[in-house]
Parts: sequence; C-alpha cells; structure tokens
Amino acid sequence: MKIICIGRNYVDHIEELANEKPKDPVVFIKPDSAVLPKEQDFYIPEFSNEIHYEVEVLIKIKKVGKHINEKFAHTYYDEIGLGLDFTARDLQSELKEKGLPWEKAKGFDGSAVIGKWVDKKHYKDLNNLNFSLTRNGNIVQQGNTGLMLWGIDSLISYVSKFFMLKKGDIIFTGTPAGVGKISPNDYLSGTLEGEELFTVKIK
Repeated sequence: MKIICIGRNYVDHIEELANEKPKDPVVFIKPDSAVLPKEQDFYIPEFSNEIHYEVEVLIKIKKVGKHINEKFAHTYYDEIGLGLDFTARDLQSELKEKGLPWEKAKGFDGSAVIGKWVDKKHYKDLNNLNFSLTRNGNIVQQGNTGLMLWGIDSLISYVSKFFMLKKGDIIFTGTPAGVGKISPNDYLSGTLEGEELFTVKIK
C-alpha cells in the first residue's frame, strides 16, 4: 500500500503559503509507516518545532490501474474518506530553500491520519463535498471538493501515468487554507458532509 499525496490543489492554500500555482498536480509519497495506528495519539516529533495540520479528502483505490483514462477513473474507487497530512513546516521550508525533496517533512512516522471510510454512493456529488477540521472545538479549516484545481477523477488519471495504482492505495487530494501549528493537548476532529470521520489527540 502506498500513500500518494497532492500538494497545492486549492488556490486559497497556495496563496496562504505564498507558493506558485502549479501547471500540473504536485505529487509526493508517504511510506506506509507514516500511517498513524487507529486510536493512537499523535506525538509531536523531536525534530520539528512546527508541525502543521492539513485536512484532506481521501480516495481508496480498489483495483490495479495504469494510464487510466479520466472517463474511467470513477471505476477505480468505491470509498471516500478524510484524513490529516501532518507536515513539519519548519523542516519543509528548510528543504525547499535548498531544493531538496520533502520526504523527511511529509513522510515521517505517524504523519498520515486516515479516518473512517464511506461508500461513495452515500454522497450525491463527489465534486461538491464539504469538509472541515476543528481544533479544540473551533473550526480551523473548511473546504469543498468543488474548489480543487484538479478533481478526484483527474487526479487518478494523472497519477496513474507515473505510478501503477494498486488495490488499497490511498490518494490524499490536497488541503484548503487554514493550516496551522499543533500543540500538546490539542484535540482535532475531521468532518465530511456533517459526519465525523476521525479524531486525534496531540501529545
């Protein structure tokens, strides 16, 4: 199982980090060891003083596919989820300045929170899904899949040009604006279309 992540897929998030709008999806990968075990708290790692939360809609691939035509992409997944892409922002900034890969800042242990999976048939329109993240009871991020630069099927098609997709692979589709630093004792909760799909305690 691999975790394929998309960066800079929401204009408001691109602007808040003063990044350049990409011509193509920005793709990076987290190892399977990045998955935070269910019911486990997230412990802030010693190598960073600035871990940021990033809430994202997730897609679980259900069969093998390569060079997938966008019009057939919908046949490659049945489940939608919500999760967190924890990012060591200080380390990422340092790596970006040196032109180095982001993996240490994005793929560290526990950096991928994967919530409950929901049958996509549960939703009327996958291109109009509202999602949010609350921190200690206050909403800090809100997004809608209709605001993505590249939609779900477009991402599946694009990613499959470079990586063969296999059953169980997960695509993180990008985060909207509102990312911020976590602190010990924070309590994070992610909601998709009004349903809570994950909670995480920060230690």
